[in-house]
Amino acid sequence: MEKGKVIVLCDDLYEEMEMWYPYYRLLEEGCEVILAGKERKEYRGKNGYPAKPQVMISQINPEEVAAVIIPGGYCPDKLRRYPEVLNLVQKTFARGKVVADICHGPWVLISAGIIKGKQATGFFAVRDDMVNAGAEYLDQAVVVDGNLITSRIPDDLPQFLGEIIAALKSPQP
Repeated sequence: MEKGKVIVLCDDLYEEMEMWYPYYRLLEEGCEVILAGKERKEYRGKNGYPAKPQVMISQINPEEVAAVIIPGGYCPDKLRRYPEVLNLVQKTFARGKVVADICHGPWVLISAGIIKGKQATGFFAVRDDMVNAGAEYLDQAVVVDGNLITSRIPDDLPQFLGEIIAALKSPQP
């Protein structure tokens, strides 16, 4: 398994399944998984489930990161407003490490400027945003384009995590 931290981003109105399924599944694989938010406060998911980040995003050293996972729901609309999130995503991506998102997560990729020229997927409601940002939208369960892994909805989580785990087991730069 790739050495380094797997960062799962969090903010209010996250999609519970899209955050907790990757979090626990990657722990099962033996990854060092860290829940990170803008602040060290309790966030609430779309259905009210609480999450308290272990670290603030500003405390993360991108050089120690093996992957960043962006859950869906409406938290990506909040996350993309924070320069420290965009910096973490940009630097992780530029290092060739895994950047993975699901559902509305492409909003963060768009704001970070890393989706142009990439094949990707996401929830159908963000398709136009993705295309307008220069991505080729593919309506399939999971799309892998280099170190970018994208998915659409909770039903796609098994395929999404399968690709993330495979990428973390492969040698990365």
